[in-house]
Amino acid sequence: MKSIKIIALFSLLLSLSFQSCKKDHGVAPDLPPESAFVTDFSDFDNSKNLFDKTSVNWGHSAFNVGVWNLIITIGLAVPVASYAEAVLNHEAVYQSDNTWLWEYSFTAGVNSFTAKLFGTIRESTVDWEMYITQTGVYEDFKWYTGTSMLDGTGVDWILYDNPTSQTKLLSIEWNRSSSSTGNIKYLNIEPGGAENGGYIKYGNDSDTDLNAYYLIYNKGEDNLIEIEWSQTNKNGRVKDENKFGDTEWHCWGENLQDIDCK
Repeated sequence: MKSIKIIALFSLLLSLSFQSCKKDHGVAPDLPPESAFVTDFSDFDNSKNLFDKTSVNWGHSAFNVGVWNLIITIGLAVPVASYAEAVLNHEAVYQSDNTWLWEYSFTAGVNSFTAKLFGTIRESTVDWEMYITQTGVYEDFKWYTGTSMLDGTGVDWILYDNPTSQTKLLSIEWNRSSSSTGNIKYLNIEPGGAENGGYIKYGNDSDTDLNAYYLIYNKGEDNLIEIEWSQTNKNGRVKDENKFGDTEWHCWGENLQDIDCK
């Protein structure tokens, strides 16, 4: 009986010690949502109408959105997949000095990778560093870094080109004022690149009829495309001086067909 009491006391002390350590470490910081890294481009995913001569306004908008969709979802497939995997499927382990580690395997296309995502808590922000390894190809390539607000209202990311280059390629700035209102901007920051300064910015505001928008700036052509649409009804409008030769809005209806703007 005495030995049983000793074992029970020892178990209790271990439990209390574990809880004390856990309390001392606090909790891991929340990862910014997946939408803070990659935009959902599905509102303009309709190839049937892309080159329809009666849907020029929507088709022109969809084509330009689609270019950035390819850059982000295909050109950045590995970092995008690495972040989605962290958000959806993994928990962090405490390291030291207010730093937590998410470590896991993931796939992008037909290839397999391992990831180490470090999050270090500061006074009101979290610093992020993502290291990715492809066995036999490269090891611990720092593919992106970021700084997010502890209150979940924003994050800034810097993405690097590829494992053979430490060149900065893209910055991502995400802000949120509520669960239904926010914006994200992808900016080309490649040093010396012809499109350095080019960007696409997406935002939404549930209080307006045309509640979502894109701003697409082509640096090489020094041209800004403005797109606004309803995520509910799918009608919208586009403004592009290079395309239309004017600064007026050009509209489409709920069936994506061209209509006169009211």
